[in-house]
Amino acid sequence: MSHGDAHSGYYDRIREHSTRASDAREAFEPPADPPAGEEAMSYLREGLGPLVALYLEARTAEWDVEFSAAEHRLLDRALNDWLELYAACHGVEMDTDFPIRKAAELLIDTHNVRDVAQLLTHVPER
Repeated sequence: MSHGDAHSGYYDRIREHSTRASDAREAFEPPADPPAGEEAMSYLREGLGPLVALYLEARTAEWDVEFSAAEHRLLDRALNDWLELYAACHGVEMDTDFPIRKAAELLIDTHNVRDVAQLLTHVPER
């Protein structure tokens, strides 16, 4: 494994988050009568929030955490899975492609995971 491919000490946790997001996406049943606000919030509280918190923890660690390309892909994919599930709970289908860094910056600015999801997806419209 070349140095550029080395994973950080966060790899196992990132992979767990990614697997949970992927599993949630596969198990998702669209709500019969959107919005399913409580379900949408559970995806944010149990998925998106902890994922972004993990990223911020690594970024503010006392040592310099360098994510591998694979870790970045897993972080971004998990983020976008959670955002797409959140939007789907509101009856909106979308393919999102946001970097985890953008979500982290928004969480720092807003301190609210619901605001992060709304600002990125524009769901629900304000």
